[in-house]
Amino acid sequence: MIEGQGVNNQINLSILAFAMQQIVFLNTHKNKLEMIDFTAKDYDQINQKGIDIEQINKQIEAFKKGYPFIKLTEPATIGNGIVKLSEEEVNELIEFFDENKDNYDLLKFVPASGAASRMFKHLFEFLQSFKGTEAEVAAIEKDSDPNSVGYLIQHIRKLALFDDLREVILNNGFDPDHLLATKQYDKIIQFILNDNGLGYGNLPKALLRFHRYENENRYAIEEHLVEAARYCTNEFNLAKVHFTISHEHKNNFNTILEELIPVYEKRFGIKYEISFSEQKPSTDTIAVDLENRPFRNDDGTLLFRPAGHGALIENLNDLKEEIIFVKNIDNIVPDSLREETYRYKKAIGGLLIQLLEKTFEYLDILDAGNLELHELDEIKKFAQDELMVSIPTFFEGLGEMEKIDYLYNTLNRPVRICGMVKNEGEPGGGPFWVQNGDGHISLQIVESSQMDLKNEKQADIVKNASHFNPVDLVCSIYDFKGQKFPLPEFVDSETGFISRKSKDGRDLKALELPGLWNGAMADWITVFVETPIITFNPVKTINDLLRPQHQA
Repeated sequence: MIEGQGVNNQINLSILAFAMQQIVFLNTHKNKLEMIDFTAKDYDQINQKGIDIEQINKQIEAFKKGYPFIKLTEPATIGNGIVKLSEEEVNELIEFFDENKDNYDLLKFVPASGAASRMFKHLFEFLQSFKGTEAEVAAIEKDSDPNSVGYLIQHIRKLALFDDLREVILNNGFDPDHLLATKQYDKIIQFILNDNGLGYGNLPKALLRFHRYENENRYAIEEHLVEAARYCTNEFNLAKVHFTISHEHKNNFNTILEELIPVYEKRFGIKYEISFSEQKPSTDTIAVDLENRPFRNDDGTLLFRPAGHGALIENLNDLKEEIIFVKNIDNIVPDSLREETYRYKKAIGGLLIQLLEKTFEYLDILDAGNLELHELDEIKKFAQDELMVSIPTFFEGLGEMEKIDYLYNTLNRPVRICGMVKNEGEPGGGPFWVQNGDGHISLQIVESSQMDLKNEKQADIVKNASHFNPVDLVCSIYDFKGQKFPLPEFVDSETGFISRKSKDGRDLKALELPGLWNGAMADWITVFVETPIITFNPVKTINDLLRPQHQA
């Protein structure tokens, strides 16, 4: 065989297979595709991304019809969808977790690919408007608003980034103390944001200095290594952590972690197993113009966009571990406030293991069939009272085998325990009882963008909500037979989101997939547990790092 011939044959077969797919699809969806009017180059671009052409068509139909609002039936509250643990119960669950965690393969999953640019929005705006006038300087020096640029400049030495900032300013031939003394505040901000300085305006949050300690300044990613050492190690003292990252920053992640991992392995007497994944190109969604026609770049190619954090359900689906802790990259506190975080992480982990063991026991019984009536009632009560499953009224009218099938399908799903904190004015999604298109009611995490707040009844339900979502989850993704669930099959595809964007001065519409902890987990068993407000300390702007919760 001529060298390279096998590769060429594979390529030809791939092209032939894709061509056959298009013929089948064209015959099935002829009328719809005539409106879309894709070209041969479009098909090649779609194929290179690994996206099914039918998925593209569904996305365009979604742009046309939009997504329905979520139908809220009532807020989840203490005693009605949210579990409140006593101090004694917390201690018991922590002990249970510590005793049983080695029976499971644990992992900490941290979405860390998001850009930090929104953290610095007010700094970019400041650079555009600041002229250095006496009035502007005076306003900055008197500004007491904790969210302002002036407040940031006044307290800049408290930030963990300041030592790095001082060094980079000196390396550029300036003196940071002189810049501050001479009111050259715009230069200070430029050195924070621009690539000739720290380059923070183009980095992900994971790679920013978050907390200042006496002897070190830790990156956000660093604090997750510390957390993993405390509640996510196995019997071999191995802590597994998985970060989702963007491709352009992979080298930066590797460089920083190569430096940090030996330090923390020595400090905690453990080993780390760090893994990365990137958002798959196949989860990108097509953009359209305001007439719902595919948006084309200046070179005529189709525009695809990352589909939001909901696309990470594919990354989660690729993991092999049995119990996975999920936490956002920016929701971390310094060591002085961390103990309560550890306690509740272990508590919800312990609750998950307890519920799993009971669920698997009942699934074994259901799988065998021939249950006694009292056993069916017992399993139904467990589903309602402990798994927070809403059993519909028609259940009582089912025959015995139908009840067994219903309970089996109800219990045989991925499970997530979600920490919820009392709403004290922070923005974010919240826990609600929701009715889907089939009339089924279940517990869901709902974002404000999914709510019809112009509807008086829906708005009243939202007003009566008591808690919100800090993104503090522990998940089980295996069934009672030890098989991994195919997570994309549990996504509610009707819970996406459409937003207005622009490209090259032209308006477009972008589509985000159902959120990772919203629609992407809509058909999971969901249990909400109240956790202390101290466990929720996100960093939305750089000024948040000056809050007492982020000052070590």
